[in-house]
This record gives sequence, structure tokens and C-alpha cells, in this order.
Amino acid sequence: MSASGLLAQLLNGLASASSLFLVSVGLSLIFGVTRTINFAHGSFYMLGAFIAYSSVDQLSPHIGFWPALLLAPLACGVLGAITEMALLRRIYKSPELFQLLATFALVLVIKDATLWLWGPEELFGPRAAGLEGSIEILGRQFPCYDLFLIAVGPCVLLGLTLLLTRTRFGTLVRAATQDREMVGALGVNQAWLFTAVFALGTLLAGLGGALQLPREPASLEADMLTIGAAFVVVVVGGMGSIPGAFIAALLVAELKAICIWLGVQEIGGVEISFSKLTLVVEFLVMAVVLVWRPWGLLGKPQSLSRNGGEPERPLQPSGRAATSGWVALLVALVLLPLLSGNLSGDSGSYSTVLLTDIFIAALFAASLHFILGPGGMHSFGHAAYFGLGAYGAALLVRNLDLSMPAALLLGPLAAAAGALLYGWFCVRLSGVYLTMLTLAFAQISWAIVFQWDDFTGGSNGVTGVWPPEWASNGPAFYWLALALCALGIWLLRRMLFSPLGYALRAARDSALRADAIGIDVRRVQWTAFVIAGLFAGLAGALFAFSKGGVAPDALSVTKSVDGLVMVLLGGVQTLAGPVVGAAAFTWLHDTVARNTEYWRALLGTIMLILVLLAPQGLAGYAQLLWARLRPAQPQGEAS
Repeated sequence: MSASGLLAQLLNGLASASSLFLVSVGLSLIFGVTRTINFAHGSFYMLGAFIAYSSVDQLSPHIGFWPALLLAPLACGVLGAITEMALLRRIYKSPELFQLLATFALVLVIKDATLWLWGPEELFGPRAAGLEGSIEILGRQFPCYDLFLIAVGPCVLLGLTLLLTRTRFGTLVRAATQDREMVGALGVNQAWLFTAVFALGTLLAGLGGALQLPREPASLEADMLTIGAAFVVVVVGGMGSIPGAFIAALLVAELKAICIWLGVQEIGGVEISFSKLTLVVEFLVMAVVLVWRPWGLLGKPQSLSRNGGEPERPLQPSGRAATSGWVALLVALVLLPLLSGNLSGDSGSYSTVLLTDIFIAALFAASLHFILGPGGMHSFGHAAYFGLGAYGAALLVRNLDLSMPAALLLGPLAAAAGALLYGWFCVRLSGVYLTMLTLAFAQISWAIVFQWDDFTGGSNGVTGVWPPEWASNGPAFYWLALALCALGIWLLRRMLFSPLGYALRAARDSALRADAIGIDVRRVQWTAFVIAGLFAGLAGALFAFSKGGVAPDALSVTKSVDGLVMVLLGGVQTLAGPVVGAAAFTWLHDTVARNTEYWRALLGTIMLILVLLAPQGLAGYAQLLWARLRPAQPQGEAS
């Protein structure tokens, strides 16, 4: 370690902070005004880099890099405006989770469109003309372009501050950030205001991506890598706060730079690799800020929305017809291997493997639905408990040589322990703050698993965890997975109509009223959080044995989003929703991926169609049709 090395890393941190600020401030503006959790914001950052590359590649040497720096953001701004008018404008009054589903579907479509236009390879851009060299600082060479990037961030901050404080547009944006319903009541055209803000936000994201091209190649992975860091900056700085986003970007980037500078240090006889903290430091910061000051460093508590939307229909126990249908389905699934003749040693037939995946996905989705729908606790990090259950079971088998039944029993307890710890903090928050804290804890768990090579196997995961001989012959594991998943889903449904379930829904509908009648809201929510983690862990443990091991991807944000997509596809307001959504999503994913290279775009398009045409989900839409066909149906028959 040296002073010159520290200075070099701090300067690198400042350069990275500028790019991070550009993409984050756009996301902050969009969320502050529209209240949309725009998962596709990272896609516009990625597009900015690719469009800048093509601008230089196709028009060079006529224009060079600098005009491309103008063309790429403008193109992203235009695409953002079109996206807002064609898609998001139709779903602003929908619940936040449906907006999330739509923007996640948009991520899939944009990724495959980018793959089709530019191919799968990383594309390296040219150096910025006039800034190709470096200067010496304390005996170290520092790129001139990075010094330029350091200056860009404050310049954009100044420009945005003037725009928001000295113009009528800025006044409307600030007013909408505080109370968008009141802005509409005053006669402001909200539709065009939202479009302009979305275009500005995507323009800034495109500018951030284009600015990175001389430093980093344009990559198809940039969208998901960027959106996680952008969420952190927005939450830490404060929703809708531009100075907050700038300070948070500086804080996150400089902490990463310091971790790189520290490298490996010996503290108290123990070697600590600070450089490994770069994968998780921003989420540690976000978790601390959310627990200490949920609305961020410079943010303000969100005002309550006056648009309550349509009231949710109360959940109702299954009637005789629905119960008979579920029993018939279960019997058919039990008999399927017998009818198909799969009684030999072939335990890996296509139908049984796919159905086993569907069973596990259904239990995972049902556990998320338990806290998401009836509980009203939106989670971006439910995969943490799925992964903890999978790793718990796999490590018990590999390290302690336990049997599969013991691992299936104890593995979920590891997930429940994680939910017990994380849930204690999470239930103290609500809304988007709760959502972001679950994301932070999941990413912390992922980083630990990903980097703990000696215990978890690091990026390679744990392998060689297969069912014993008695469970691997024929359809034995299929039947075991069906039995455990069906039992888990049934228990979750039963608990929703127990005193705990009614108290959980009362806390969701009105925490103040629930507290006034003697319900301990936090304890009820915490209990539900642990129960959901336990059953997610059971799904994870079954997953580990079905695949012969587990990798860190089981705890990733993508896995959490998959769970959300399953619940939303099926329908949040129905008990059958997570099962139907899990079956549809798993089947679609498998079928589409096997038949086309651009399966993400096709899957995303199907999801967008469902969001626009059947926002209540597949099960909800089917229930609505059934109610229309039989208007005199007793209430007890609803499923």
C-alpha cells in the first residue's frame, strides 16, 4: 500500500462514480415522478454503449467518437419515449409488481434485440480522440479520459440542478416527485410529463453507457450488472434526489476503490481479502442506510398515493368443485409415470424431469406468494432462502455424509434461520424500502456463497449431490418431489385461513387498525417471513438433489425475479396463481429456449401480452371467466 496507489484508486473511483451517477440519476428521476421500478433502465445503458459503437464503426473516420457521444444518448431518449408511450403509459395505475413484470419482460426483449443486431461478442470501442494518452500523478500514469469522466459527473449534476430549479419543467418534475396526484389535479398533462421524464432518464442512461465505451467493451451482460448498482445508488441517495444520487455514487465507487487498494490484509492473525468486498460493499451500504434511514441520505419519506386502485378480492377457501379438480390433478400426476410406462431405471425422462422442475418452482412461487399477496411484503430477494436451503442440503450431504431425508429436513432449517435473521430487519420497513432491503440481503448472501471457496465451492458451487439408489430408480424421486411440494403448498394454503393468515391479511390491509385491535403486526409478519423462507428452502433442497448440486445462481437476483414472474403470471389475488404461473413459466422457458435462439424476446413478448390483456394473471383471468359464465356460483366455490 502506498499514498500514490491510494490516490490512483480514488481517482479511478471518481471516474466510475460519474458513470454510475449518470445511469442512477436517470432511474431516480423516473422513479421519483412515475413511481415505476424500471427494471429495463440498465438495458438503455447497454444500448447506449452498443449504439455508440455502431455510430463510430459505421461513420468513422468521418465523425469519430465525440459525435457518437451525442447520437447514442439521443437515440436512447427517443427509444425511451416510445417505450413509455407504447407500454408503460398503459400500466401506471397497475400495482408496482405488474410494472416490474412489464419492465423485466422489456429487459428480455431488448437483450435479444441487441443480440440479433450486434451478436454475442463483446465489442471494443475506439479511444476518445484527443484523450488517448495519460498523465503522471505521484509517479503513476493516469488516463486522460478518466480525468474527463471525473469532470462529467459534476457538470451533469449542475445542468440537472439548473433544469429542475430554473425552469417550469423542473418545477413540475419536483412537484410530481413529492405528490404526482396533486400535480394532475392542478391541470398538468401528466402523460406528457411522464414521457418527458422517462425520455430524459433513458437519455442519461444512454450517455452513461456511451461514455464507458472507451474504457470497457459493449457487453450483453451490462444491463443486469448495471441495474443492481443503480438501484443501490437511488435507494442510498434517496428516491428522486439528484444530489443524493451523486453523493451515493461517490460513496459506493470510492468504497470499492478503497477495498481494491487495501487488497489482502492480516488483522488479528486472520487474512482478510478486502478486494472481494467489491462484489457486496454497495449492498452492505444499502442495507445499513435502509435500516438507519429508509428514505435515503437526502431523500424524503414518500407521500401516500391517493390512487388506491381497485380493492383486492378477499381470498376464499376452495369449494368442492375446485378441491375435486386439485385432487384429480394430483392423482393424474401420481399415475403419469405408470401410464407412460416409465417404471424402469430411466429416472431422467423428459416428462418427469420437466414436471419435477415445475413442482419445485410451484413450491418456491407459493412460498413467495405467501408473503407477497396475503402479506403485502414485496420481496426482490426470495431466492436467498431457496439458495440457502439448496446449499444447506448439499453441504450436509457432502461434508457430514448425511442421508437425503436428513438433508431434506435440515436444509430448509438453514433457510428458515436466514429468514429469521433477515426478516427481523425487513418487517420494520414497507413498500419499496422493504423491497430494496430484501434485495440487499439476497445479494449479500450471494456474494458470501460466491466467494467462500473453501466451504461453498465458490463460483463452481457444490456438485455430486444425487439422490440415493432407492430414490434414483424409476420415478421414485419424481413421486417424492410431488409429495413434498404438494404437502408444502397445501400447508401454506391452510395457514392462510388460520388465525395467522387472517392476522397477516389484516396487517397488509391496515397496519394501524390491526395494531389497534391487538395484533402484533411485526411479529405476525416476521413469522410469515420465516415460514415463507422455510418452504422456499425446501424447494431449494429438492432442487439440489434433482440437479446433482447447486451453484451461486440459485441465490441471484434473476432467480428472485423468476419467482416474482411466476406469481404475477398466475395471479397474485388467487391461491392457484403461483402454481399456474410456475407451470406456465417453466414450460414456456423450456419450450421456447429449445426452439429458438431468441427465446428471451419471445418469452418477454408473451409476458407483455399477458400484462396488457390479463393483468390479473392466468388463474385470475380463468376465475373471472368462470364467474361470468356462472354468475350464480356460490362464493365458496372460488379457488
